[in-house]
Amino acid sequence: MSAPIPGSYSDIGKSASDLLGKDYPVAVFKLETKNTAPNGVSFILSGQKNTKSGDINGEFKSKYHYPKKGITLTETWTTNNHLTAQVELENSLAKGLKLDMTTYFQPLTGTKNIKGGLIFKQPGFHTKLYVDVLKGPTFQGDAVIGHEGFLMGGEACYDVTDGKVTRYGVSAGYTAPEYNVTLKATDSMSAYTLLYYHRVHPDIEAGAKAHWNTASNNDSVNMEIGAKYFLDRDAFVKAKIDNNGRLGLGYTQALRPGVKISLGGSIDTSKLGENNHKFGVSLNLES
Repeated sequence: MSAPIPGSYSDIGKSASDLLGKDYPVAVFKLETKNTAPNGVSFILSGQKNTKSGDINGEFKSKYHYPKKGITLTETWTTNNHLTAQVELENSLAKGLKLDMTTYFQPLTGTKNIKGGLIFKQPGFHTKLYVDVLKGPTFQGDAVIGHEGFLMGGEACYDVTDGKVTRYGVSAGYTAPEYNVTLKATDSMSAYTLLYYHRVHPDIEAGAKAHWNTASNNDSVNMEIGAKYFLDRDAFVKAKIDNNGRLGLGYTQALRPGVKISLGGSIDTSKLGENNHKFGVSLNLES
């Protein structure tokens, strides 16, 4: 039996990060709709309003996947007039190999960029290499090795013009069916993050995060713990709190197939009498 293909470098510790970071729509009103045409083309329209600044931002994305050739075309247009086009070619030249080319253009300022890369996945191994053509050029790559639940990965960014490594980091973790733990060293080994996730019960998930940045003037370690409870198959509640007393609350309900609403709030428990609390709503429609 061959070893499973590990996730990407950025996905190490994803379970805990999602538990503590997703489904908390704070200080925004967000709407997202997704429609898929009979020919397989999907259209995603999303927009959100910042309740504090009043700014409204939106994005329109269209995606077409041609499975016979392994080609995926994605185009994105934002309200800031940013245009992005992406072409992905997967498993056509070799099994486990994916080629990616992304172009970016902003007509008003003339800003443009081209980024190309490759992703290669095999049992026990997952690597990515990207080149930012017009900025530097800059090479960015990472790799993950997995064996019997253990994960070890590293990343680095090299600027050709300056002739030096501008950023690097390493991560290590262990994944079991019911829990996983991850240690990350990022920002050229100046920031350290410990992530822990545990499915305590089929209906209960718990997680914790500790972060220490040696480059900051504050020597304290930032701590955050959270939990998720499934009320039924269509609804769940989430709660988290950090060492500064900020309490996060979230409630997600599937109203019907393709319709989901999320309510979120952030409460400063150390200043309950002040106007430091934030709330938000997210509505997702899919057909």
